[in-house]
Amino acid sequence: MDERIEQACRDAGRRRDEITLVAVTKVFPAAVIVEAYEAGLRDFGENYVQEFEGKQAEVRGLEGARFHLIGHLQSNKSRRAAELFDVIQTVDTLKLARRLNETGLRLEVMLEVKLSEEESKHGAEPEAVAELADAVRAQPNLTLAGLMTMPPWYDDPERTRPYFRRLREIAERVTRPGEPMALSMGMSHDFEAAIQEGATHIRVGTALFGKRKKA
Repeated sequence: MDERIEQACRDAGRRRDEITLVAVTKVFPAAVIVEAYEAGLRDFGENYVQEFEGKQAEVRGLEGARFHLIGHLQSNKSRRAAELFDVIQTVDTLKLARRLNETGLRLEVMLEVKLSEEESKHGAEPEAVAELADAVRAQPNLTLAGLMTMPPWYDDPERTRPYFRRLREIAERVTRPGEPMALSMGMSHDFEAAIQEGATHIRVGTALFGKRKKA
């Protein structure tokens, strides 16, 4: 895995330390997180508040580990999410941002941008991102860390490249001078293209842990 990341960085003329590997551990038990942590991984992505709630007791002692919520978050679960996660990557409305801020807990957040036509995908519309970014900046307990997107699934990663490029272009428009703006995009099958298009965070599950077993 690391060789794939390093090669993608070389191809893009980027440094390996510019890329954060977020290990996607949804469906896998807490023991897998512990094993991955012992192997050197520090960032972990989960899709569901309730599922991670069941694992949290076994992983909260992992010093330096950071847990990212990468699945859709309903505003009525915002308090529990703020208690469990270090980063919420899927803020897509002002209502959700305000709910997270009202918890009083300091959080890093990313804005999820909807670039796919698929109804199953969530996120703010591209034209609403600048206004939402300003609203998040105004919340005292939230730090705007970047943007994320979930493009349609294609076997050919070249077909997802335009979505990655568009997210980068949106980030360039909404970023303030001197403001860090992470880009969370790219998964097991297409993260090389994402890195070449500017990804700072890649969300990888299958390439690390194998295919998830169906319940």
